[in-house]
Amino acid sequence: MLYNVVVNGDETTYVPTALGNALLAAVIVTLLVVAIVFARVHTKKLTEKPNPAANDAKSGKLTIKQLGFCAMAIALGTVLSYIKLFHFPWGGSITLLSMLVICLPGYFFGLGAGLMTGLAYGVMQLLIDPYVLSPLQLVVDYFLAFGALGLSGLFSNAKNGLIKGYIAAVLGRYVFAVISGWIFFGAYAWEGWAPLPYSLVYNGIYIFAEAAISIVVIVMPPVKSAVGRTRKLALE
Repeated sequence: MLYNVVVNGDETTYVPTALGNALLAAVIVTLLVVAIVFARVHTKKLTEKPNPAANDAKSGKLTIKQLGFCAMAIALGTVLSYIKLFHFPWGGSITLLSMLVICLPGYFFGLGAGLMTGLAYGVMQLLIDPYVLSPLQLVVDYFLAFGALGLSGLFSNAKNGLIKGYIAAVLGRYVFAVISGWIFFGAYAWEGWAPLPYSLVYNGIYIFAEAAISIVVIVMPPVKSAVGRTRKLALE
């Protein structure tokens, strides 16, 4: 069995078993490997040299470095997700820059690597803190919502790309969070509120509050400089 069924009153949830957790861990590793494939393609385009032998010689080093950056982003993002500046009673939290950290691989290595890293982070969240009502809710809340953070890669080569990419990523996550709240959690809507407006407001409060804090941090000169140096190191 990959999961256990837990019935609590009228609510049925699904909790992974040990075998299910092992499968999720394998999925995380697989997604990271795929992320590295995309990262290598993106990095090669930026650092390509006329001498193919030189590119071949550095490809192994790039793979290890890219894997390290993506894995560290997932690990740090997971840790920061537990540092909650504010936690809402029906789900959702303002965390300490966790979304920003998960956006960095996309900004560093492009859209493909960003999406795979975001997906791997979503699987990690499912592994450590599962709340599953149905397979479709699992896909929307864990795969699509967190995977959308990889949309930061859309602006990896643009001027002010981190801010633009972060805003795109946050909007992507917000869309899927709203869909989930509307369809799966509409029963928790405030009195007098329809499910869709409730979901728009409820999810907007914590997602955009964290986004505002992150953008303030991003535009600080020391942070911009540190991110720039880190990106240069990741691509060397």
